[in-house]
Parts: sequence; C-alpha cells; structure tokens
Amino acid sequence: MAARTARRWGQWERRLLYALGETAADARVAGAARALSWSGEHAAVWLLVGLAGAATDRTQRERWLKGTGLVGAAHLASMGIKRVVRRPRPGLAGRAPLVRTAGRHSFPSSHAASASAAALALGGLRHRSLGGARHGTPLAALAALMCVSRLIAGVHYPSDVLAGAALGALTVRLGTRGPRRRGLPDG
Repeated sequence: MAARTARRWGQWERRLLYALGETAADARVAGAARALSWSGEHAAVWLLVGLAGAATDRTQRERWLKGTGLVGAAHLASMGIKRVVRRPRPGLAGRAPLVRTAGRHSFPSSHAASASAAALALGGLRHRSLGGARHGTPLAALAALMCVSRLIAGVHYPSDVLAGAALGALTVRLGTRGPRRRGLPDG
C-alpha cells in the first residue's frame, strides 16, 4: 500500500513538473524563472531585503536583523538536511533544467526555505520610510513565485518545495517563540 502511494505521488510530481516546464516555452516565463532562481541563490535577495530594512529603518533595526538571521538559519538548515537526505534533482526526459544549481541534491528546496522564512519573518515589518506600509503582500507574492520558479526550472520536485517552505516556516516559528514562563502561553 505504501509503495503504491509513493509511486502515485512520484507520478503526480513528474506530471506537474512536465506541465509547469511547458510554460517555460514562453521566453518571459523562462526568463522570470531564471531571474528568480539566480536572485534566490544562497538566499541572497532575502538577506539583502533584511539588511536594507535594518540599514534604513532604525526604529525596527533589531527586528529586521532577527528576521534576516532567521532567513539565514532556514537556508543553513535546508543545506544540512540536503547533506543527510541526498535526494537527486529531477531528471526529466527530453527537458534540460533552465538553470544550473549550486549542488546535486534537491530535498528540501533551499530557495523555498529562505523564501518562506523571509515572507514570514520580514513581511510583517512596517517600514517608516514607506509610509508605514507592510512588506507582507509583496514579499509573500515574491516568495510564492520563487517557489514555483524552481518547479518551472525543473530543478526541484514539488515535495522538495513544500518541504522547504515548511522548513522556513518552522524556522521562523521556533526563532520567534518567546521564553516560556510558568502559567503563560508561548509568545
């Protein structure tokens, strides 16, 4: 039963990868997937957002730096898990990946881990120089696009991206928990 479920899941993942890969026939989609992949390498875009926020928003500098640290922690955690799991990247017949990758292993997606961590840790901050606007919606949208771009590029299975996003969310959750006090709920 478990083997049949795993086989069906694998078939579904491959069908989704082929379907999303077909969207890359549009040069704009392929270009966007490449740009997102490049900017998300080693969590670069998210670390830059966090550091820029810390440099320009003195009232919340500590929160920007903590969020940036959580993004880095999510990325490092994903890299550590990859070294243990060692799942090879998808090899789709008749379709070369759109981008080169820093490593051979795909589970979990480090791009998805850092993207979800950034959306959660940095997205809720209000930036005074932007009229107090929250970054939540733009960062969440960019994070979602980053995750999908890894599927379009053909370098991750959907389960890699889901696991990476969950890891990023877990990292932020654990990193933002307040100290437990007797009789008080977690903060």
